[in-house]
Amino acid sequence: MCDDSGVEDVLVRAKGLVKRFGEFEAVRGIDLEVRRGEAFGFLGPNGAGKSSTMRMIASTSPRSGGSLTVLGMDPDKEGPRIRARLGVVPQQDNLDLELTVRQNLQVYGRYFGLSRATARARAEELLDFAQLADRADAEVESLSGGMKRRLTIARSLVNDPELLLLDEPTTGLDPQARHLLWDKLFRLKSQGVTLLITTHYMDEAEQLCDRLVVMDGGRIVAEGSPADLIARYSTREVLELRLPREEHERAAAAVTDLGKRIEVLPDRILVYADSGEVVLEAARARGVRPLSSLVRRSTLEDVFLRLTGRSLIE
Repeated sequence: MCDDSGVEDVLVRAKGLVKRFGEFEAVRGIDLEVRRGEAFGFLGPNGAGKSSTMRMIASTSPRSGGSLTVLGMDPDKEGPRIRARLGVVPQQDNLDLELTVRQNLQVYGRYFGLSRATARARAEELLDFAQLADRADAEVESLSGGMKRRLTIARSLVNDPELLLLDEPTTGLDPQARHLLWDKLFRLKSQGVTLLITTHYMDEAEQLCDRLVVMDGGRIVAEGSPADLIARYSTREVLELRLPREEHERAAAAVTDLGKRIEVLPDRILVYADSGEVVLEAARARGVRPLSSLVRRSTLEDVFLRLTGRSLIE
């Protein structure tokens, strides 16, 4: 699909996309479209196929089946041309520890064919963007985790990419560093950069993503905006009841018809309903006396756990 200016509106298009490793099928025939200027997310438990999909889009891993175009090109045939227009932020920082902060940016710019003067100028711009100008001549090893992550993102922007791939961009960072990175990603999006993000943080996906897919077992099990997914797979509110363990069975039976669904966990009972306060009042009228109760809005985490389960998959 093209807009009125003739510029391709869909930057990534996959149909029946498959990735196999021997007999194991990591990605099992997925369809997706990523539009220009949006932040698109991949959510899923470990082994869901997110990283395999990202590597195919990054043109570093060939597909095993189906069709895939990135920036209007076939990655199997035009991988170098695609990679020249991409920015990639890997899950683990792979900065050159022997170089300074500034040198990491300048040398990476040279990899993309920038002249020395252009690479120097671009490095200064990105140092300001990443709020690292005062550490420009410091060794990378001396930086905090948040600073290293900002530098990795800044480095991925050296070639002024149209499409930025971010694999778990804030894993391991403290809340302040995460929010600072979110601010940087919002700024990039406002400048027209298209973002593809994998994350384990549900609040991050809600904050950053216009649309997302939930993957499980190599398939897409849901797609939409965070608000759409919450409306489709959860309820407006969730009532959390904490009771003595021996009272869980009786309390669950008492509230089972008060919500659209309930979930009994080892430490609490979750009741999904449009009004948690109404359910709480009705539960108390039926003799349920929780040690504590909490009414909260439904979140993307509720959707994620409903679609993928609470059991840890190794």
